[in-house]
Amino acid sequence: MDEELRIIISGGGTGGHIFPAISIANAIKGKRPGTKILFVGAEGRMEMQRVPAAGYEIKGLPICGFDRKNMLKNILVLYRIWKSQLIAKNIIRKFRPMAAVGVGGYASGPTLNKCAAMGIPCLIQEQNSYAGVTNKLLAKKATKICVAYEGMERFFPAEKIIMTGNPVRQALLETTTNKEDAIKSFGLDPSRKTILIVGGSLGARTVNESVMQHLDLIETSGVQFIWQTGKYYHNEIKERLKSHKDMPMLKVTDFISDMGAAYTAADLVISRAGASSISEFCLIGKPVILVPSPNVAEDHQTKNVMALVNKDAALYVKDAEAADVVIKLAIDTVKNEDKLKSLSTNIKKLALPDSADIIADEVIKMATARH
Repeated sequence: MDEELRIIISGGGTGGHIFPAISIANAIKGKRPGTKILFVGAEGRMEMQRVPAAGYEIKGLPICGFDRKNMLKNILVLYRIWKSQLIAKNIIRKFRPMAAVGVGGYASGPTLNKCAAMGIPCLIQEQNSYAGVTNKLLAKKATKICVAYEGMERFFPAEKIIMTGNPVRQALLETTTNKEDAIKSFGLDPSRKTILIVGGSLGARTVNESVMQHLDLIETSGVQFIWQTGKYYHNEIKERLKSHKDMPMLKVTDFISDMGAAYTAADLVISRAGASSISEFCLIGKPVILVPSPNVAEDHQTKNVMALVNKDAALYVKDAEAADVVIKLAIDTVKNEDKLKSLSTNIKKLALPDSADIIADEVIKMATARH
C-alpha cells in the first residue's frame, strides 16, 4: 500500500500562479488519492479565496512586495518578511511535508526557503519566459525547476531544468460544448465570425479603451464580439455605453466563468500575454492577438509574446499602439481564413499537454525518495 504523502504548495497573487498550482495539486491527488496537500499563500490575495473554492486548505502569510516609490514603507515590508519566515517555519513543523512546490508569487519565497533549510526537497515551477525574482532566488536551493520556455538556463542551473510547460485549467480541456451552442450561450449569431476580448479577471484599461474608441467600426464590421471588461472597469463601461445605441453584436460582461465555452465560440482572441493564458491558447490551438501588459516585472509579458511571434504563432500589438490599431487588425484577421488557419496550426505546435502530470510525477518522486 502507498504511504500517505504530505505536500506543501506555495505561491499565488494572480490567476497565472494559482491555476497551475491547483492543476498540480489535482494531478498529484489523481495519482495518489490519499495525499495531504496544504497551500501557503499571501494574506489578502486572490489565492485565499480560489484555493478553498477548489477544495484545498490554505494558510496565509502576512507577506507583501517592496514599495519602489516609498522607501519608508519598506521597513514594514521587511518586518512582514521576517514574520512570514517565522509563520512558515511553524506551518512546516506542524505539517511535516515530504516535498514542497513553489509556483512564484510572494508567499513561495519564505515557504520554500524554510523548507530547503529544513532539508525538504523543493520543486519550483516558472511559468514565464523571463524568470521571476522569487524563483531566481530559490533556484539554488531547488531540487528541480519546471519551465515552459526554451533557453531558461539563462536563469537557472541547466541540470535542474525540466521542460514541462504550464499546467492549465482542466475545465478548458474538458468542455464538450460545440461551437454553435457556445455562440448561442452568449446570445450571439452562430453564422457570424466571433472575436473574444479578454484583459484578465480584473480587466485591462488599454484593451477596454481599444473597444470604446472603435464602437462605430465594430457596429459596421459584420463581426460579433464577446468582451470581458473585468470587474474593475465594468460599471464605468456600462455607463459610457448607455450614450451609444444598442449593439446586439457586442456581448459585454464583467467576468466569464465558463472560459471553455468562450474559447469554443471564438474564431480569434485579443488578450494580455500572461504565461497561463498563452499555454491555454497553445493547447486549444486558438489564433490570438497579444497585447502585453507594460505593468509587470521585467516586462516579462513582451518576452512571452516574442517566443510565439518568432514562430508565427501569434500576432503582437504594443500596449501603447493598441487603442489605435488592435480592433481593426482583429476584424481584418478574423475575415482571413488562411491567416487564422496558419496561426492556429503554428500555436498548436507549441503546446505541451501533460504538464500537470509530469510535474506531479516529479513531486511524488521527490517525496518518496527520502522516506
